[in-house]
Amino acid sequence: MSLPASVSRRISQLKADHNAPLCAYVYDLPALEKHVKALRQILPSNCELFYAAKANPEAPVLKTLAHWVDGFEAASGGELSWLHEQCPGQPLIFGGPGKLDHELEIAMEYRISAFHVESVTELRSLARIARQRSVRAPVMLRLNLKLAQAPQSRLVMGGIPTPFGLDDEGLAAALQLVREEPSLELKGLHFHLLSHQLDVDAHLELIRSYFLTFRQLCADHDLQLPVLNVGGGMGINYQNAAQSFDWPRFCQGLKVLIDEHEMGATCVRFEIGRFISAACGYYVMQVLDIKSSHGQFFAIGRGGTHHFRTPAAQGHDHPFSVIRGNQPAQLNDQPVTLVGQLCTPKDVLAKQQPVAELAIGDLLVFTLAGAYAWNISHQNFLMHEPPLKVFIED
Repeated sequence: MSLPASVSRRISQLKADHNAPLCAYVYDLPALEKHVKALRQILPSNCELFYAAKANPEAPVLKTLAHWVDGFEAASGGELSWLHEQCPGQPLIFGGPGKLDHELEIAMEYRISAFHVESVTELRSLARIARQRSVRAPVMLRLNLKLAQAPQSRLVMGGIPTPFGLDDEGLAAALQLVREEPSLELKGLHFHLLSHQLDVDAHLELIRSYFLTFRQLCADHDLQLPVLNVGGGMGINYQNAAQSFDWPRFCQGLKVLIDEHEMGATCVRFEIGRFISAACGYYVMQVLDIKSSHGQFFAIGRGGTHHFRTPAAQGHDHPFSVIRGNQPAQLNDQPVTLVGQLCTPKDVLAKQQPVAELAIGDLLVFTLAGAYAWNISHQNFLMHEPPLKVFIED
């Protein structure tokens, strides 16, 4: 894959400035801003775009996005406090299972926009804490219901037994509790049934099912709810980025669905992580060694899956580019497995991938490394030094 000129220049500069073998994350903030701006501008007017900070909570990333998103989603008390610190004044929503009481209390102090309630137990705790503070807690009920038209993807989190959200029985109990507790203010419903979706038509049908279910539940329970959170789940094609989720076509179809199902008066909220930040990040490993073992070549880079867990987590061969150094090529038109420094055979970033030329000292640059990468990695395993973090700002 070819790299943007600004990214190539910055990586070459990093290599020149460091005597030790290079290992780094490089984040292209102008590209991130251009991307999120384009996503935001073509959403229908009654839609909101929140960023799911779990994908990449680096402070410069958050501050770049803050100008273009409607708010941020936190999935822990730690994320919530970090977002409050880095982006003060931005609307925050708080999701995730197993919330602690002190996290709920912190969220109330921050006056967050909504609690995404995952269970009846959590709702009872929230009601008790809100009652003690003489405030009303804004609640979104996360639902895990079997929908009539629910497409499949690589990661399904709803319509099946999972720790996420409320099934039909849980929803009935939660609505009863909301009716009985004046300390709870029901703001809306939240669906997030799958991730890694590449099929626009299938995702539009899922949104249609969300709309139909939302309207039916409002009618059945005499609810007037201002917000429907439809989550995210838009996928990245790591093997061919050009075949990732087609956002412009999705937004066109979304507008049709909003009109068809008379959802224009409802705030339709998206919370998207990977699809926003993945393309802005690059993970760089300098080749330390090239060896042959039982007829296959291995390139060992400085770093590994303890820095960049994405390929292991997704079970794929991650796309990469090679920036050649000054040494003559040791491999020519050969397949090679790219590994890191860990003492485990699972430390593989790409297996038996063709390279035109490769030598010790060359740089391996893994693209699409801006989401669920450094922040989900087992960073302390073997206690290697962390990678450098570099942010291109202009």
